[in-house]
Amino acid sequence: MSKDKAVPAAVGVIGRRWLFPSALLHELEPDVERTGRRPRRTARDWVVDFTCFLLAVALGLAAADTLSNDPHTPHALAVVDQLLGALACAAVWLRRRWPLGLAIAMIPVGLVSNTAGGASAVVLFTLAVHRPFRYVAWIGAIAIVQIPLQFLLRPDPDLPYAGAVAFTELATLAVIGWGMFVRSKRQLMMSLRERARRAETEAQLRAEQAQRLAREAIAREMHDVLAHRLTLLSVHAGALEFRPDAPREEIARAAGVIRESAHEALQDLREIIGVLRAGESDDAGRPQPTLAALDALVAECREAGMKVTLASRVSDPADVPSSVGRTAYRIAQEALTNARKHAPGTEVTVSVTGAPGDGLVVDVRNPAPEGEVPAVPGSGQGLIGLTERATLAGGGLEHGPEADGGFRVRAWLPW
Repeated sequence: MSKDKAVPAAVGVIGRRWLFPSALLHELEPDVERTGRRPRRTARDWVVDFTCFLLAVALGLAAADTLSNDPHTPHALAVVDQLLGALACAAVWLRRRWPLGLAIAMIPVGLVSNTAGGASAVVLFTLAVHRPFRYVAWIGAIAIVQIPLQFLLRPDPDLPYAGAVAFTELATLAVIGWGMFVRSKRQLMMSLRERARRAETEAQLRAEQAQRLAREAIAREMHDVLAHRLTLLSVHAGALEFRPDAPREEIARAAGVIRESAHEALQDLREIIGVLRAGESDDAGRPQPTLAALDALVAECREAGMKVTLASRVSDPADVPSSVGRTAYRIAQEALTNARKHAPGTEVTVSVTGAPGDGLVVDVRNPAPEGEVPAVPGSGQGLIGLTERATLAGGGLEHGPEADGGFRVRAWLPW
């Protein structure tokens, strides 16, 4: 089923459409193109309109029979009364198009024609269903005030004045109340439909937001992982380029690092692309690095020629929660990558301290590089990503240059 065809079911039109009023269907399908034409009558509308017409005719015939037995009514007035009653009954078929206009027209007609009483009741009911309360209040108040005057000018031959006025006013109030009840039910259905549409829209927005957050998390993971690998490639490829006369063993070692880094980068990229295709969490594939893998990261950097000192004062890294340990690992990895790019040849100090309840502190420092360092293109997205990682984990991150020209990255994570 296409999305366009599923709209009516989504907004609450369940079952056979001919059982619903056309006005309600028109409101329940706001996505349907509005052409300016009135909605076509459904089978239910035809049945209701024909029933209202028969009711108006039956009440008009009863009033005409009473009128024929009233010796106080002149013949000419009786003819005008019945003619206006017939026109009022015919106008019932126009009640859906002009409910307010017909209700206003019935005010003077009611003073002259008793046979139009049934049509007046149907028109007043239609006004209460299709128009706001302010119109019903004005027209209904005029009708209530008009009833005593009507029976004063045209007394009922079968009922006393007080009884006729009381009965007619109660019937008028009942008709108005019934119409307002029908309108309230329709408005309730409309509000439920709007609530359902709003809930569906909010659910779609939440799904899109979750998808966007997942993509951002994967992008951060890709940056953190590949930046480290590709920096190793860049450093050793640059060494081979600027020192072609290096010893054979050093060239072989650099080529081995390049090959291993390229292999690891491809493996990491393959896993991230697999997550994107399968829609799985970022915990799929190989186990994600934790704080216990920090030793292997430092060893890998040392093999690449970096001078790294690791000072870990955590008694058992396995006790650190996996999410906190993974965040600490990525912070140290990105800080080492930045130090390799912007301060080559310096000794980097990585310090990890903390305990349960106190939090975990990751501190990475490097002194100012010796001599002139060529500018390395970088947009600072890595540090921005680290700050987001620490914030999402419930901690914080600080970074910046120090007084001696070095650079420091310090993060605190809850434990």
